[in-house]
Amino acid sequence: MRTLIAIGGGELKSKTTLKIDEYIADIVKKRAAPGRGTALFVGTASHDSLPYFNSFRKIYTSVFDIKAEVALLTKKDVPIEHNAEKLKKTDLIYVGGGDTMYMLEVWRRTGFDKLILEAYRNGVPLAGLSAGAICWFEKMYTDSSARADGSYAVEDGLGLIPGIMTPHYNLRPEFDAVAAEYPVKYAAKDNEALLFFDEKFSGRLG
Repeated sequence: MRTLIAIGGGELKSKTTLKIDEYIADIVKKRAAPGRGTALFVGTASHDSLPYFNSFRKIYTSVFDIKAEVALLTKKDVPIEHNAEKLKKTDLIYVGGGDTMYMLEVWRRTGFDKLILEAYRNGVPLAGLSAGAICWFEKMYTDSSARADGSYAVEDGLGLIPGIMTPHYNLRPEFDAVAAEYPVKYAAKDNEALLFFDEKFSGRLG
């Protein structure tokens, strides 16, 4: 069964999403049993921020005893084949928050978008926060757009899930009006996640 967990927002460092992380960790452990699970952190949206990865590792390794790996796509000396091998060996792909459009541009330029979707279709669970949550949808409501004033706009996502999605719904009350024309719409508040099995909405966490 294909699994996607789209987290609306929150802070790994402050453990505000810990209940959601615990749910994700249980999935990883069951998938890896009887061995130790591995989670691959993808921090492209934060320009491969190592402090962000360290926050992820402190939760998933120190709290849940899951080995944490990192995929680096903005470093010139890391070949895409290296990340492709990590995708094949992991029990979870976790995509962090940040600049959504920058992340997708890097993924498309390097071919990582195809690799990550292939891993998902082969059964590797996906989880992501903010930018890492909305990128899977047909349409995204994001402030990471080309608009000079930094205002929110609707942009194209990867199209894995039909419809439009916004993270940080508690901070974006205007989304209801923006999304009115779309027949399928999703929204997740900070510290809340949407759960999908085989691309079908299956409930909320948090």
